[in-house]
Parts: sequence; C-alpha cells; structure tokens
Amino acid sequence: MPALTREEAQDRARLLDVHRYEIDLDLTRGDDLFRSTTVIHFSARTAGDTFAEIKPATLHHATLDGHLLDPATLDDNRLPLTGLAPGPHELRLEADMRYSRTGEGMHRFTDPADGETYLYSQAFLDDVQRVFAAFDQPDLKAVFDATVTAPPAWTVLGNAVATRTGDPAEGRWTLATTQPLSTYFVAFAAGPWHSVRTEHAGLPFALHCRRSLAAHLDADAEEILDITRRCFDRFHEIFDEPYPFDSYDQAFVPEFNAGAMENPGLVTFRDEYVFRSAVTDTERQTRGVTIAHEMAHMWFGDLVTLQWWDDIWLNESFAEYLGYEVLAQATRFDGAWTEFACSRKSWGYDADQRPSTHPVAPDLDAVPDTASALLNFDGISYAKGASVLRQLVTWLGEKTFLAGLNDHFTRHRFGNATLADLIDSLARHTDRDVHTWADTWLRTTGVDTLTPATTETDGHWHLTVDHHGTRPHRIAVGAYDHDPAHPTRLTLRDRFETDVPLGTPTTLPGPRPALLLPNDRDLTYAKIRLDPTSWDTAVRSLSGLPDPLARAVVWNAARDMVRDAELTPTAYLEAARAHLPHETDTAITRGVLTFARQQITDRYTHPTARPQALATLTDLCHDLLDRTTGHHTQGLRLTAVRTLIDSTTTPGTLHHWLTTGTAPGGPALDPDLRWRALARLAALGATTPAAIDAELARDPSATGQEGAARCHAALPDPTAKQTAWDAMYTRDDLSNYLFIATAQGFWQPEQLDLLRPYRDRYFPAATALATRRGPALADATGRHGFPHPFVDTDTLHLGQECLATTAPTPALRRKLTDQIDDLRRALTIRTARP
Repeated sequence: MPALTREEAQDRARLLDVHRYEIDLDLTRGDDLFRSTTVIHFSARTAGDTFAEIKPATLHHATLDGHLLDPATLDDNRLPLTGLAPGPHELRLEADMRYSRTGEGMHRFTDPADGETYLYSQAFLDDVQRVFAAFDQPDLKAVFDATVTAPPAWTVLGNAVATRTGDPAEGRWTLATTQPLSTYFVAFAAGPWHSVRTEHAGLPFALHCRRSLAAHLDADAEEILDITRRCFDRFHEIFDEPYPFDSYDQAFVPEFNAGAMENPGLVTFRDEYVFRSAVTDTERQTRGVTIAHEMAHMWFGDLVTLQWWDDIWLNESFAEYLGYEVLAQATRFDGAWTEFACSRKSWGYDADQRPSTHPVAPDLDAVPDTASALLNFDGISYAKGASVLRQLVTWLGEKTFLAGLNDHFTRHRFGNATLADLIDSLARHTDRDVHTWADTWLRTTGVDTLTPATTETDGHWHLTVDHHGTRPHRIAVGAYDHDPAHPTRLTLRDRFETDVPLGTPTTLPGPRPALLLPNDRDLTYAKIRLDPTSWDTAVRSLSGLPDPLARAVVWNAARDMVRDAELTPTAYLEAARAHLPHETDTAITRGVLTFARQQITDRYTHPTARPQALATLTDLCHDLLDRTTGHHTQGLRLTAVRTLIDSTTTPGTLHHWLTTGTAPGGPALDPDLRWRALARLAALGATTPAAIDAELARDPSATGQEGAARCHAALPDPTAKQTAWDAMYTRDDLSNYLFIATAQGFWQPEQLDLLRPYRDRYFPAATALATRRGPALADATGRHGFPHPFVDTDTLHLGQECLATTAPTPALRRKLTDQIDDLRRALTIRTARP
C-alpha cells in the first residue's frame, strides 16, 4: 500500500480535527476474516478534499454524512473524501478484514498445544488500517469507543476497561472511552486468556497469556507484578503527571514481532517472556527492562506523542534510557546498565558505523514518508539514543533533566510535540546551552574515539585524552593499580570526572596507574582505546577489575578493536579463555560468548581456522563449568552450556546429553536445551527427521514447532534444504515465527557446498518475498534469511548487484545494506595482517 507522505499528513492535519471513533469488531466470522465497522466524527476547518485509510478484504459500505460513497473509489488503502464543507462530518465504513499471520494488523494464532485460538492487534506504524478505517497519522488524536463480539468463552482486552454486556452467550464486550490517542496505539486482544488480576494505586492491573502457558506465568507472576508496581511507583516519584489511563494490562501474546508495544492500558509483549525453560537472572532482568521501557512510554509516546515520525527518538530513546534507569533504581536489578553496555550499546555502535546510519534526530526531510520512518527503529533510535541521554544527564544533572521533562509533559499532555519543544523545555531549567548540545549530539552521525595518554614528572602523572571526533564528552576516568596481595586483581585508586576535549592536561599525584580507563561507568557514547600500558594490564588482569561495568567497558573496547581489525579474532578468543572462567557477571559472560560464537568463529575466522576456534570455545565453556558451582552461578553455567551445545563438533556428547537428560554437572536439559542440542546435531548431520518428529511429539507446543522447523531446515540433506526453501520462498503460509525458525536452521557453516546454489538464489527470492508479504517478512528474510556463512567476494558482489536495482522494498533494502556492509567488514578482518 502507498506510504503516507509527510506533506500529505501536514495537509490533512491543517484541514481536519478528529474528535471520536466508534469501532465495532465482529470476531466470530471464521478463520480468515473479521467484520470491522467504523464511525469517525471529525470536523473540517475549511472546504477541501482528503482521504481516509483502510486495507480491507472487501469494503461493503461507506457513507459520508449519510450519503453513500462508492466502495469502488477505494484506491489500494485510500478512500477519497471530496468536497468537504467546513464544519462537522461523520464517516461510516463497514468492511471485512483479513487476519494476519505476520504480526501486522489483527494477528490470529491457534495454539498447537491445545487448539485454542488467540487474536491481538498490532497497529504500529500504519497497520491500524488492517483493523479499522482511520485518518492514520500520529498528530490526529481522538478518543475511541469500541465494542467487540467474540466467542462466548473468550475474554476481550483493549486500551480501556472492557466489560461483558448483554447475554453472555452473545459474546459482546464494551470498552470504556479512551483518552485522546494516536491511531497507532489502539489495541485489542481476544481469546481464552489465562489472567492474573490485582490492583495497585487504585487501578486494575493484570497479566494475560495463553492457557498453555498458565503454569509458567503463575510461577513468575509475583516477580512481574512486583517489578510493575515498583516501576509504576518510581515513575510517579520522578514525574509530576500521574499515569494517564484507567487500567494497566500486560498481555503476553504469540508470534509478536517486537519485544513489546506500548499500547496505552494494554501493553503487548512477546510471550517468550513467559519463561517455560530455565533462564539466567540477566534474562529476567531483560524482561524487567522491557516492562519498565513500555511503562515509560505511557508518558513518552502515549501522553505526549511525536508529531511526525522524524522524532521517533522522542519515544524510543527516552523509553530505552528510562527503562534501564528506573529498573536499576527501583528493583533488585541494580546492575542493569552492565547488561546495556554488553548487549544494547554494541547494537548502537555497530549501526552507527554502517552506511545506513542516521542522526538520533534526523532532519525532517530525511523522513519523507511512513516507509522511510519504519527503517529508523534501529540501534540508533534505541541504543545510541539512550546512551546520548545518559550523557545528557551526566552533563546537565538529573534534577535539571527531570525538571525539563516535567515541563514538557505539562505543556503537551495528550498532544503532540517535536524535538524543538523538548529542547525548549529543558532550556527553561538551565543556563547551559542545550540547543547547541542537541545539534552536536542529536543531529550528527558516527562514533567518536577516546584514547588516553599519560606522562610522568616529579612524582605526578599527567592525563591527556586524544579525541577523534566532534562531540563534547563528560566522562569518568578510572585509575586502577595492581593489588599487592593478589597480583591478578586490580584496585581502584581514584575515579574522577572530566570534560573532553581537555583544555589542559589533568595532573594527579603519584605514579601513573597500571590501568587507566576512560569512560569508566560508561557515561558517554564513544569507542574507547587503551594506552599500551593499560592494554597490557587488561590482557593480564581484565577479570581482576572490581566493577562489572568497568569490565564491560574494556570488553567493548576489545570487541571494537576486532571489528576495526586492530585486534585479531584469535587474540580475542585467548582473552576470553583467560578471563571468562573468572567472570561473575552473567551479562558479560553472555555478551563475550555470543560475540565469540556468532562473529569470531563463524564470520571473522577463516574456514581453515574455524575448527580450532570452536575447540578453544568449547574448552572455555568446560572451564566455566569446572569453575562454577552453587546456586549463585546457575546463570553462568546455563550460559556456558548453551554455547557448548552450539559449538561442539562431537555428536556423541550431545546424544549422551539427550539420552541422560542433563549436561555435565547440570543443568537438566529442559525443552529449550533439548531443541538446542537437536539443532546442533542436525547441523552436524547426526540426527534424522524421525528423531526430530519424535522430539516434536514430546514437545508439541508452539516453541516445539519452531524447534522442529529449525532442525529440519538444518539437516545436510538436499531434500530437506529444498523443502525448507520452498516453505520460506515459494509458499506464503509460514507465520513470521516459523519463517524465522526455518531461516535460522537453513544456513549452516558446515554445509557450504550444499548451500551454495541457494546463496545464488537468495537475493531475487528475498526481493520477491518482501514485495509479496510486506515489512515484517522483509525484516525476517533480511535479518535471519541472509546467507551469513558465505563470507566471500562472490556473495558481496551478488548483494551489491541486488542493491544496484530498484527491486528491494525499503525495509529489505535497509537490511541488505547492513548485511552487505557487515560482510565487507568480515572480509577485511579475515585478510588483515596480525
């Protein structure tokens, strides 16, 4: 469907005021379609023409002010409204709408575990048109009234409190009138939900999930609700404006494309957050961050909404920052920023060094339509934006920062705002030049690099910082010495804040420290390089740094050095082998092992050296298991076992684990670990389709179906590969999750000869799929379907040839651009001199 342009949105916003929507959905009409009836009450300020959006299977009836409109005038998703006179109007449309299998619009899912069906809507960014008719742009807010007809045994959820009305056998539900909302926030969920209900601060709170996950939700419900309550209370401590909606439901829904969606009053989460197998405490923390992130959106995004999509960072950067900050302040997860450094920040660094990078706050002209806006939901808008806000708080002070935010909410509550509005609110509470700071940090691209240098004279040492970049930084510098009692440990001598660029060198008493760490506490967004003495100390004593966040900063520096071909992949693995067995932080362990397994062994290491790299990684995992005992190390052990499974080249070991049901010394092989082991056996050609089907019979859940699809696709068998390829690119019946699982299994580094013909077919097949099935599948095929194992110039040239055409959709083009750049980087690393 055609993307809405900024100019069209501005024209329509000048013409219309939208007051109220009346929506009626009938969800009882079969497996393929539902009935959607919409009445929109709006006013025209002047005479003019415009259009409403709807993407129906069939538009049955349309009237404007009681006069019939011809459904045949619907042009793709646009229904023309011509000859509007100044004053009030009523638009009424009745249509049949298609259910989705891709997580866009009204998604329909039947649970293979029990046959129950669930529906939920995802209206973002312009997918509300797949659910009901709308003037679909963020700055035309209105209140919403909704009624829903569903099977009698179902529960209906929405943005406001839902009440069953009339005869229960009729399955009618009425939702309370909402506050003014942008159309992309309107949400519904319907099905035989398992619910856990409570009340907090005078509001109804609830959790919902599929019935087949009920026991798993019940096991974690108190933890989830405790985090929810604590974050809710903390937001009310820092914000003057109270929570602006009438309820707070959190629904864990199947086959959800994102981590979650901030629908006011009905936050939807991917239901992988209902843990059915063992997880680490870091993964519980990540779930907590997501809960806090979505709650932050109730103010940043829902109460005050961007005017146009160029300001998406006003939603996502602030929610990302506040999600980590509030979780760390309000709950037991006080190490949340270490996980951010290990996982999210590297996402931002990587994105900011690709050709597709963009400013955190791009120019208005850089986001001309909704299709281009969708591309900016990336590591820049989330991770870099949150890092920049952390630097802003460091530079401005938290008290001033929060005063500016509260000013912003007061001025724009239930309205729309821009970057300029926010900066003006901040500027009203400080004499610092916030406007220049914003231009420097928010309107530019790329990553600065900070490198310390020292000299010594007369019992003092002097610090300078080589600053490769253009932005000012307020950083903490850590000075660490060797612990005389434990030579491999380091102790903090001093930590001080300073501004970069430095006006004059910083002079401190005593000898220079053994390790000088710029950006200690990770307060700014910049790549870090250590001076030679500090790097030598880090190589010997990295695990001896006392603070996990300091260790994360050093590991990130090592990661960046590998990616910039300044440190060999082998040296990184050697550092991991030396220090991870002594690591106590699960987020660091997971981050280092993930980079080592996914990038070092499979992309940055030459195929002839890959067996040795895998052997080093498996030895490292055995060392971790040997050195970790007790309940407090369960997360470390689970992390090590997962990587050990993924890296092993000896099928007998995995067969033994599957037979006994445990890994060495634990943990027990729960469903997730069993599927992981079977997927590795499939890639090694050491299992059979019958064994995969037997495991599916043992675990017939939705996750089991995904595991089976992944395993079947991983088999090194021509028939299995052709079947998987046809499922992904010939048939269009795979859901988004089953497509991803199949793609994840398909490409295996051990199977290059078998896969090479499919590598040659990938680019035209992905282009055709993205055109047929839309942005969600474009993202899936570009992210997961790309032929990652082929790190060679032939693949590079095929990708460049594809990008030279106009065939890829915008969503696929962005993914391919990033993949090709990552491939080019991998080739550079492989050919770099040691």
